[in-house]
Amino acid sequence: MKKDGIAKNTMVLVIMTLILGVILGSVHFVTEKPIAAQEKKQHDEALIAVMPDDQKDAEFETVDLKKDGLDQKISDAVADAGLSSETVDEVNIAKDSSGSPEAYVFTITTTEGYGGTIRFVLGVDTEGAITGISFLSINETAGLGMRWAQEPYMSRFDGKKGDKLTLVKTQTDKEDEVEAISGSTVTSNAMTNGVNAGLAAYKVYTEGGAAK
Repeated sequence: MKKDGIAKNTMVLVIMTLILGVILGSVHFVTEKPIAAQEKKQHDEALIAVMPDDQKDAEFETVDLKKDGLDQKISDAVADAGLSSETVDEVNIAKDSSGSPEAYVFTITTTEGYGGTIRFVLGVDTEGAITGISFLSINETAGLGMRWAQEPYMSRFDGKKGDKLTLVKTQTDKEDEVEAISGSTVTSNAMTNGVNAGLAAYKVYTEGGAAK
């Protein structure tokens, strides 16, 4: 009887596990598409957000990074810039009504944030100047690192340009320097490195002849 009881309980647990698995699978199936749609909407809005006000109606074309090994070239350029915790996940071309490029938009991930991974979108115009940044995910300390996701701090990169920006502690007017946020050294460093990864990708894409 004792063995029969154990077998019965085991069978009950197996059945309950199977039922739970079916329920979880169904929930995942039901929520997968809405979640993906929301993430796409957020990303599309971020692309528009980094464009200047007079270019908000730009059309965005996603670049095929697998073509001609562009993804590897960008990865190598990011590594050559001394950036080991940053990746360029996507490149988009912002085009005007005639199809001419107005800016290049890079989706970037850095794992150097104080609170972990930071993912954001960076816009760079055809002259190499930063047009803006927009966050997809950031979980830094409130009142410190999270200030990067707020104005006027979020605009500190606007207009900056150069192969690689330098993070400084004091206010600066130099194109290739950006002022850190006081009390937020880790996040400031992560953001600067992330932006520099985008600038490395910009140089590869535009100077490598891939830009159209």
